[in-house]
Amino acid sequence: MKLLSVFAVSAALLFLAPPAVAQISGDDAKALATVIAGDHREAKNSARDIYRHPLETLSFLGLRPDMTVVEIYPGGGWYTEILAPYLNKKGRYYAASWVRDSKNPRIQKALQRYHAKLVARPDLYGATIVTELSRDKTNMAPAGSADMVLTFRNVHNWMKRGYDAIIFGAMYKALKPGGVLGLVEHRGDAEDFQDPQALSGYVNQDHAIELAEAAGFKFVGSSEINANAKDSRKHPKGVWTLPPSLRLKDKDREKYLAIGESDRMTLKFIKPE
Repeated sequence: MKLLSVFAVSAALLFLAPPAVAQISGDDAKALATVIAGDHREAKNSARDIYRHPLETLSFLGLRPDMTVVEIYPGGGWYTEILAPYLNKKGRYYAASWVRDSKNPRIQKALQRYHAKLVARPDLYGATIVTELSRDKTNMAPAGSADMVLTFRNVHNWMKRGYDAIIFGAMYKALKPGGVLGLVEHRGDAEDFQDPQALSGYVNQDHAIELAEAAGFKFVGSSEINANAKDSRKHPKGVWTLPPSLRLKDKDREKYLAIGESDRMTLKFIKPE
């Protein structure tokens, strides 16, 4: 990705978006683009920028380098590679991860990999504050301390396990009045009935908004930056049929690679003053 091209895209986005939605300045956008273009990022992560649009997504949400930001379930650290370096001088970055005493071997391995990533580059990730988040542990950051909470493709997992309301409440609690909740999720077909457990991985946009509003959030706006019109949402293995998962292995591989990653909603909410 070339720095000039991504900055140009960001500038166009900011010019066209309403002030209440896009609040990132030119200098901050340029600094963010520099981090995104950095050679510290894993090649496999940078390769997904064409689907995840980190510069445009974070610009739309109004990320600034002096913010206190909580990312929900950072996983392997895809957004950590961007958020931690961007925030480590003026801001604060919380990674609300899985509970450390989990009995699940898969979670334990993921936690170890994430820890190894952080300690490998203390200059970039050393200020990261790793906290725990679960049905029973909801203090992802001190109450009322966060300027922004970010969640990327997590809502379907909370719905599957029946604690979506708990996590939305926890995010609301962590934010300051006026703070921003940024939500990206696989978007279901609005014409289909919402599966309460979202077993396909898809969540209807109206349902996601209802969940946030039930927790007290006010819906500010949406962006189509992560939309994908090629995604029919009708796949044998749900959203995991598509890349990067490709659950069908080599069956129809080229077909699903041609579709690309899922159609996604990108939503912005605020915690009312």
